[in-house]
Amino acid sequence: MKKALIVWGGWDGHEPKQVAEIFKNVLEAEQFEVEVSDTLEAFADKEKLLGLDLIVPCWTMGEIRNELVGNVSEAVQSGVGLAGCHGGMCDSFRTQVDWQFMTGGQWVAHPGNDGVRYMVNVTDEEEGSLLQGIADFEVASEQYYLHVDPAVEVHATTRFPVVHGPHSANKPVDMPVVWTKYWGGGRVFYNSLGHHADIVDMPQVKEMMRRGFLWAAEGKEAGSDWKPETAYNGMADSQY
Repeated sequence: MKKALIVWGGWDGHEPKQVAEIFKNVLEAEQFEVEVSDTLEAFADKEKLLGLDLIVPCWTMGEIRNELVGNVSEAVQSGVGLAGCHGGMCDSFRTQVDWQFMTGGQWVAHPGNDGVRYMVNVTDEEEGSLLQGIADFEVASEQYYLHVDPAVEVHATTRFPVVHGPHSANKPVDMPVVWTKYWGGGRVFYNSLGHHADIVDMPQVKEMMRRGFLWAAEGKEAGSDWKPETAYNGMADSQY
C-alpha cells in the first residue's frame, strides 16, 4: 500500500479538519494507508517523510520552522509527491519563500471575496492528460489571484476580472487554477479551489484532487533523471 500523510491546521475558516477528512476518504478508497496529523511537528521526522509516497498539506496562514520546510523539501526532491488545494497549500506560510518555490505559487488576493460566481476552464484536451474529460464548470466561491511560478504546467484556468477592482485596469488574464510541476525527483499538484469543505466535495473538484493525488504519488515508481549532488536546502537569505 502507498503511504500518505495529511497535515491540517492553521486558519479555521478554511475548515481544514473537514477537508482533511474528505482527502482521507479519497485516498483510502484508492488503497492508501493514510496518517492524519493536526501538528506541523509531523514534518519533524525526515526519515519518516522519506518513506512516504504522498504529503498533503491542509494548513493556512501559519508559521513554520525552516527545519520542517527543509524536511518536506528534501522528501519531495527524493520522489515523494506533494498535493493540496486552496490556501491549505499555496497560502500556508506567507513568510516562507522556500515553501512557495516548491509549491509553485502564492495567494495574493480574491477580489469579491467568497461567493463570486466564476468559470473554471479545463485546458487539458490531449488523450491521457491529467484532467482530460472533466468539463468546464461554474463555482461560487473565492476566485484566487496568485503569483505563479512560470515553470508550472497549467491544467485549468479562470478568467479575471470578474469583480471590478484595481486589477481591472489591466488586460484580462487567465489565472491558473490547477497546475503541476516537479521539485527535484518529486511531483507537485495544486488546485486553487477549496475555500470550504463543500467546494472540495463538489464532484469535479474531488475528482481533480483524486487524480492529482494519484499522479503525485506515482513519482517514486516513475523514477527521475534528477540526481542531485546534495539536496536543496533553501536560499541562504531566506534562512533566519
